[in-house]
Parts: sequence; structure tokens; C-alpha cells
Amino acid sequence: MKTNVLACIDGSKHTTTVCDYAAWASSQLGASLVLLHVLPKSEPTLLFSISGAASLTPQDNITQELVDLDTKRAALAKEHSRQILELASNHIQAAGYAAPRTIQRVGRLVHEIEQYDDYCQLLVMGRQGANEDNDLSRLGSHVEQVIRTTDKPLLLTWDVFKTPKKVMLAFDGSATSLKGVEMLATSPLFKGLECHLVMVADADPHNLEQLEVARLQLEVAGLKASAKLLQGEVKRNLLAYQEQQDIDLLVMGAYGHSRIRLWLLGSITNLMLQESTKPLLILR
Repeated sequence: MKTNVLACIDGSKHTTTVCDYAAWASSQLGASLVLLHVLPKSEPTLLFSISGAASLTPQDNITQELVDLDTKRAALAKEHSRQILELASNHIQAAGYAAPRTIQRVGRLVHEIEQYDDYCQLLVMGRQGANEDNDLSRLGSHVEQVIRTTDKPLLLTWDVFKTPKKVMLAFDGSATSLKGVEMLATSPLFKGLECHLVMVADADPHNLEQLEVARLQLEVAGLKASAKLLQGEVKRNLLAYQEQQDIDLLVMGAYGHSRIRLWLLGSITNLMLQESTKPLLILR
């Protein structure tokens, strides 16, 4: 069965970037691209009676008008959603990619993603959504919910699209970072990319050995790979290395060892999401 890349779009200014990264990823993976737009479920307008039953006729008329307005509002929202999907599809095709499949749903994003989780190998969405501002440190409210829900790799985009040429894996020796090494070595998503393994830890023999074994795994897989062991503050070192080496794509685990274990509770992953200006691929 052919796999899919699922791109979640919302019509915000980040939609174009999400589409570009999703199209690039689907091309690398040889996967089909699916665009998903989820409309929030609207609540009907309620009008409560404060008078006796004998005088309900005027209120009944108003209630019917409200029902009609709710119906019209829902129809307009669906049409707007259709236009968002159509514009996104046209953008992807104009860039030279095949026409994606488009899906419109009503409900909660997290619940709708669960319906397609088994049929996709990668999720793509913006780090911020339509209701967020330009403050990079303010993550979209959907991010934590999706990370907690899905077990698929999640590519979180930011700013404008740049074809990835260099990828950096934040390596800490945890099961998730070892999974990241395996993904770099085997997934066609990273074919042709220059891979950087970066570990921020004490320079003891065990850490050096772990890092070298991981680098050799990538080298055996035919990738150009380098490894670096740094000491000091994790976030500062990762951000500095990213800038110095002009890294295009960061790969991190949602969970790791010790300080990196808790998601959105002071974790390094969360800090990188807040301060990095690069797209971030989150692994579970």
C-alpha cells in the first residue's frame, strides 16, 4: 500500500510553507500527498425564553432566523474551507508536483488526525496557526496536542520554504535519538542530505563511542555524516551549531534522557521549538 504525507492546513499565512515542505517530503518519500483542512464544529445559537408560553410566537420567529443564520454561516465556512484546499492544491501543482488529495472535515484537528494516522508516514503542519501572532516563542495551541496524540514523525514548519540540504539530529543516546539515527539511515526523506549528529554531554568514552557508532551507521548507509560532541548548555550549543553550519532541518525526539524527558515542561525540544528559526522534525 502506498504511503501518504498528511499536511494539515488552516488558511493562515503559514499554509504555503506547510504545502511546500509537504510536497518536498512526499517527493522524497515517493508518497502521495494529502491536504487536510478541519473546520471547527459550530455551536447553534440559543435563545432562552423569559416569558410565558402564550407569548412565544415572536421569539419563535427570532429563533428560526437564528437557525437560518447558523445554516448560512456553516455553508460559508465550508465554502471557505473548499477554497483554502483548492488554492493550496493549485500552489503545489504550480510548483511542479502532482495534484494532492484534499480532505475537508468538521471537528477537532487532533481527532481527525487520529483517523488518518495509520495511513500516513509523516505529518506536516505549521508551528503556529491562524489564531497565533508573529511571536516565535508562542507555539500554536495545536502543537502539544498533536505531539501527544500521534506516533508518527511530525514536521513543524516555520517561515519560508528552503529545500533542505543539511539535517542535524540532536543525539542524546536515548531510544528516541537512536530511532532518529535509524530513520536518517533508512528513510528516503534524507537521501542526498548532509547529516550532522550533535551531542551535548560530558566528553567521556561512553558518549564518544555512542556518537561514533551512530555516525558510522549513517556512513554505512551511504550518507555524508559528521559527529560533534559539545559541552555546556544544551540549547545554546544546539542553536549555535545550527547557525554555524547553516542547518536546514532539525531532528529531535519529543522525549529523551533526564532534562529532555518532559514535553512542554522545560524540555530542550520545547526550547528549540521556541527559539530555532528552522523547521523541526519531531520523533516519538
